[in-house]
Amino acid sequence: MASAGDGFGSGLSPVVPGTMGSLAAIPFWYLMTFLPWQLYSLVVMMSICIGVYLCHRTAKDMGTHDHGSIVWDEFVGMWITLMALPTMDWQWVAAGFVIFRIFDMWKPWPIRWFDRNIHGGMGIMVDDIVAGVISAGVLYVIGHHWPIGLL
Repeated sequence: MASAGDGFGSGLSPVVPGTMGSLAAIPFWYLMTFLPWQLYSLVVMMSICIGVYLCHRTAKDMGTHDHGSIVWDEFVGMWITLMALPTMDWQWVAAGFVIFRIFDMWKPWPIRWFDRNIHGGMGIMVDDIVAGVISAGVLYVIGHHWPIGLL
């Protein structure tokens, strides 16, 4: 279980493990894009449910609440963010990655509130879920309503 909790090793990076986990989520996302959107959504929802247990168990095994190497939450946050891509062009994937990382690291309200007030496996997961939803919203607006998109 710890293998998935640490993003199949990506969270063990000595530098920016959350960013490495977010990058490692992209190949899995790419494979998921071949699924019908309903099944993709179901996989994301199941990943959230499994992730609550996975993150709780991994944190308990490590003896700390939200160790930097626990990056399953980044995987799910990225998968939520990338649901809003207007096209499959790599520029949009890169934009989604950057937007998600900004929100995940900066943690503006309400992300910060969830990060500070919800504990356990759900606490580890929920701030990245919210960051993913907000990032998806930003990406959607830029991609579908911004006059020039990403140029």
